[in-house]
Amino acid sequence: MIRLLRRLEFFIVTFWAAVSINFLLPRLMPGDPIQQMMNRMKGQISPAARHSLEVMLGLNTTDPLVKQYFAYWGQVFRFDFGSSITYFPDSVTHVIAIALPWTLGLVGVTTIISFLLGTFLGAAAAWRRGGILDSVLPPVFAVVGALPFFFVGLLLLFIFAVVLGWAPVGFGYDVTLGLSMSWATVGQIIAHAVLPASAIIVTSIGGWVLTMRNTMIGVLTEDYVKMARAKGLSSTRIMFQYASRNAILPNLTGFAMSMGFVISGALLVELVFSYPGVGFILVQAVTGQDYPLMQALFLLITTATLISVLIADAVTYVIDPRTRVRA
Repeated sequence: MIRLLRRLEFFIVTFWAAVSINFLLPRLMPGDPIQQMMNRMKGQISPAARHSLEVMLGLNTTDPLVKQYFAYWGQVFRFDFGSSITYFPDSVTHVIAIALPWTLGLVGVTTIISFLLGTFLGAAAAWRRGGILDSVLPPVFAVVGALPFFFVGLLLLFIFAVVLGWAPVGFGYDVTLGLSMSWATVGQIIAHAVLPASAIIVTSIGGWVLTMRNTMIGVLTEDYVKMARAKGLSSTRIMFQYASRNAILPNLTGFAMSMGFVISGALLVELVFSYPGVGFILVQAVTGQDYPLMQALFLLITTATLISVLIADAVTYVIDPRTRVRA
């Protein structure tokens, strides 16, 4: 319990540092977001309209930095970051609320599938060390895992969408049909997600396989595994209850980190497939100097990562008795 409380202290300090840095960075960056908006509109904004935009976006404040800092904390707790510059006049909260389900659906599901499938294959390869799985999987996934997301995405897009025509070219759904509460809409959303999901799974599963395999090979030489075999326990029980349970700990921590970064989305994959997720709008926010949207997204990613790590610590505390022993 003391260990968890210490981790909670770490969480609070890190969150405070993240919010403070998030507050300072946009104010230290060069450039004028209103000027960027005027450039996009080819100077069709009058001085009065520019002043109104500055007031609306909170960019005309003359308050001291300390007062702005405490006001920013109030915005953080209300998750109120004002209006987006890129998607003006939509609010930042509204823009994120629209993009977040797409990213959670695509990247969240593929991350869970990659973790479960990769961990199981890694355990099976280590359990049958020297067998077919152990001979084929490590070198194949070592090569595939080194390929970048966008390269695999472009390759899949070219083969299955352009050449064969088996899958949609991009976007999250058929824009000509729109979205509705029907099975047809669900079907077209799944069809549009198949290629980006495949690109993410193919390039990320190798890490889970190799980490689980290598860790489990070491665990299988431990005395408690040998004792379990000497007692005549079943192979299934030794594999899952003794070996896999301890070997999965490094993967579990990595999985928690991955779930935290799910919020940021597989940025390049979303760009390649024009998928309307958080990664896509993050790029739009950076290129358009949309400070309010950038601040909200960076804070969301940081918070999700910290919460995921905290949950991973709690789960590790429960399943690994060694973490409950005081040094």
